[in-house]
Amino acid sequence: MAKNDRAAKGKEVAQKLFGGLPEPSPMMADMMGLTSDYLFGEIWSRRGLPIKERSRITCAVLAAMGKDTQLRTHIKGALNVGLKVEELKEGFIHVAHYAGWPAGMTALNILQEVVAERQAARKKAAKKAAPAKKAGA
Repeated sequence: MAKNDRAAKGKEVAQKLFGGLPEPSPMMADMMGLTSDYLFGEIWSRRGLPIKERSRITCAVLAAMGKDTQLRTHIKGALNVGLKVEELKEGFIHVAHYAGWPAGMTALNILQEVVAERQAARKKAAKKAAPAKKAGA
């Protein structure tokens, strides 16, 4: 695949998962370029597995490896591409039995935190969008 095609596909995948990638610092620019172009543009864009399944697998692997920072990011991405909280929960229960109880428990705690953050953000957005009530009305 041509580099330009990889870059475009990588940006498309990152947009679906995360709403795009942040502007990297000078220290991270090369790594973020590889992440976008190769990881998302080449690996995540391969035929054979839909993005939801790649996301499910990524969450399970990150949970099993104890990569909590990346897991938090990928849980958000998994929810963004349509995985359900219940599906992730069941996956992490499964992980606990193969990768160890602490890995599964930590993943479930992170999932719970992400869900709570999303619910709080939705409430805040709804409150902001609701018309203000006049005093005495």
